[in-house]
Amino acid sequence: QVQLVESGGGLVQAGGSLRLSCAASGRTFSNYPMGWFRRAPGKEREFVATINRSGSTTYYADSVKGRFSISRDNAANTMYLQMNSLKPEDTAVYYCAVGSRYSTSQYDYDYWGQGTQVTVSS
Repeated sequence: QVQLVESGGGLVQAGGSLRLSCAASGRTFSNYPMGWFRRAPGKEREFVATINRSGSTTYYADSVKGRFSISRDNAANTMYLQMNSLKPEDTAVYYCAVGSRYSTSQYDYDYWGQGTQVTVSS
């Protein structure tokens, strides 16, 4: 079956950095858009960033623009989220996803990882 596994989460102080990875198995996703979403405690899942099939086009939520960077390595079937200048409000479970549309909507994504926890302390 198709699986997506996130890694790289953890505890970091405000202003620090983390790099999240999303590894896919059971299928090659090089020809599909991918994205990152997050869900903070007590809140609904929200869009973070997305990247097109080739990796040439990206889009970010206003809350992370200028601080986060999404990328992909199609040969390795892996997507990344580089997070810099982290803030306490970035604390959430981060999910990677694969879909058929280049989109900011979670409903356009079909495959999801189980998430990785990111905690940013003040």
